[in-house]
Amino acid sequence: MEPIFTPPPLRLLPIENISDGFPVGRIFCVGRNYSDHVKEMGGNPDTAQPVFFMKPPTALVSRGGDVAYPPRTQDLHHEVELVVALKSGGRNIPVSQAASHVYGSAVGVDLTRRDLQAEAKKAGAPWDAAKAFDGSAPIGTIRSGPAPSQGKITLAVNGETRQSGDLKDMTRDIPALIAELSGLFALQAGDLIFTGTPAGVSALEPGDVVAARVADLPELKFKVTETPR
Repeated sequence: MEPIFTPPPLRLLPIENISDGFPVGRIFCVGRNYSDHVKEMGGNPDTAQPVFFMKPPTALVSRGGDVAYPPRTQDLHHEVELVVALKSGGRNIPVSQAASHVYGSAVGVDLTRRDLQAEAKKAGAPWDAAKAFDGSAPIGTIRSGPAPSQGKITLAVNGETRQSGDLKDMTRDIPALIAELSGLFALQAGDLIFTGTPAGVSALEPGDVVAARVADLPELKFKVTETPR
């Protein structure tokens, strides 16, 4: 019997110094994990709880590929993040065991249709259209081994620094995030976790060149191109 259709290919991300790619499962994202970003978004860091949402594999743009400016927005924002790649998972993972499930880490950027997100917040609606569109998750090369727990996290647009923080300023560190997520989902090998962004998020325009760095991980650099017609 002939298949109904050809399934989409498995998404593989480049791994530093390894020819095999990292096979991606799900993409989890964390909001409100740096107090300075909570403040700039109008929240109270003393009471704000992390927000978890997801992106589809079609959101990924790897190897420094161009990122198309998405349709139906006039306010596309950048959010630089440390991304953790899991080699194993489970439910209700203790904080003390969480780091053992990490395969490696990379630099990522969570792109957001901020105007659509504001409309969704006002209406009490989901964030999918604002966060989960195609090409909304550029990501760099994965480095295997423990993820950094401190070090600079920065993003520059056309050579001008816009975001600058330190990983130690996370409200919840990586083990705490993994433990908390595993209470909501059965985590699996291949899952990615975008761990939040510091202050300084702002708008991008077609033609902008973005350079993102996290600690000493491989730099992520990409260009924003015109919206496809």
